[in-house]
Amino acid sequence: MGHIIALVNQKGGVAKTTTAINLAASLNKRKKKILLVDFDPQANATSGLGIDKHEVKTSVYDCIINDVQVQEAILPTYRKNLDLLPSSMDLAGAEQELGALDDHGLRLKKVLSPVVDDYDYILIDCAPSLGMLTINALGAADEIYIPIQCEYYALEGVEQLMQTVRLVKQAYNPELAVGGIIMTMYDGRMRLAKEVVASVAEAFGDVVFKTRIPRNVKLAEAPSYGRAIIDYEALSKGALAYNNLAREVLKRG
Repeated sequence: MGHIIALVNQKGGVAKTTTAINLAASLNKRKKKILLVDFDPQANATSGLGIDKHEVKTSVYDCIINDVQVQEAILPTYRKNLDLLPSSMDLAGAEQELGALDDHGLRLKKVLSPVVDDYDYILIDCAPSLGMLTINALGAADEIYIPIQCEYYALEGVEQLMQTVRLVKQAYNPELAVGGIIMTMYDGRMRLAKEVVASVAEAFGDVVFKTRIPRNVKLAEAPSYGRAIIDYEALSKGALAYNNLAREVLKRG
């Protein structure tokens, strides 16, 4: 059975989508079959894999709201065995629409259930909020990864996120676990970055991945070319970091 990981942090600008795309590609490079679910109305993961979000005919919105079969929405990407369940702007209206449905917290779980055995990993790129979309992602996931930037106020909002996780465990998904903390935007030359890593490690212990994702110009450029960093600039610091992160994920099993 495929392992479902939701990448979640209600703060924007923490490299969540960057991590979703590049971890997916790096796991795929290691012969894993991957489905990336773009569950953010901004659809940046969709465009970041080279798919024009304005040309998407059937998206995850249609699946969770209109009961369209997920197989009709999944698209291949330029990487073999790396598939995408794309997003669209319609997803912005799903927050209110989900509230009117009986199984409103488990719609994404229901959508993914027919294909969960077809993939080694399913990664969900969540919206930067703690609304019904994120609750659905947590309801579907086996575990969550939290990207945290190595900057001042890094832990701001994390307790609120953890409270949401506790509520979802009680209401929808008792097996949900916090599987990993990913430190992003790391600059080892800065004292602040080292202090933030130390404080996060103190708070979360061994859950924190050893790999630090650096600030890297190539990481910022790659989405505009519709490519993961390992295919855009394979020897960049960003590519090396995400390759190392993928090894850690596989080692954890």
